[in-house]
Amino acid sequence: MTTLRLRPEDPADEEPVARVLAGAFARPDVATPPEVGLVNELRHSEAWIPELAMVAEYGGEVVGYALLSRVRVRADDSACPALALGPVAVAPHRQRIGHGTAVVQAALDAATELEERLVVVLGDPTFYHRFGFSRADRMGLTSPWSGLGEPWQALVLPPSEGEEPPPPHGEVLFPPPWSKV
Repeated sequence: MTTLRLRPEDPADEEPVARVLAGAFARPDVATPPEVGLVNELRHSEAWIPELAMVAEYGGEVVGYALLSRVRVRADDSACPALALGPVAVAPHRQRIGHGTAVVQAALDAATELEERLVVVLGDPTFYHRFGFSRADRMGLTSPWSGLGEPWQALVLPPSEGEEPPPPHGEVLFPPPWSKV
């Protein structure tokens, strides 16, 4: 029986990940979806956290991907670390059978293990609510996508031990590669 294997991306996964992203985000008006370039640029930036680039592998083939990369929340005169989830992709021939849910949960679990506290995402509320995401604007978080309402979401990850201070609120600052998406 073939099972889904979830693990951090390794260097040999770059091309398979690009294929998954290209297939999942394919549009007739562009040769290569911008999400492919976003991941490539993030890999070579300070926002990249190797343990949080998660692949789903089925039968030896990379079929899913979820990336958490570093963003900052500007609160007053300081900038607190947070994470942005995306892109999330599943190869078209493996969609709607749970691979997307599995790879996102694996990425969020890895972030919790690294003691991260806050994740933001822009995406389908129906999909992301299952992980506990809710409207980011109601948590005091703004971004260039705040005006989109419900798709702009955030999740506070559980603390590793004891009491943690509340997560930051303020403007979410994305690294430059995000401006091209």
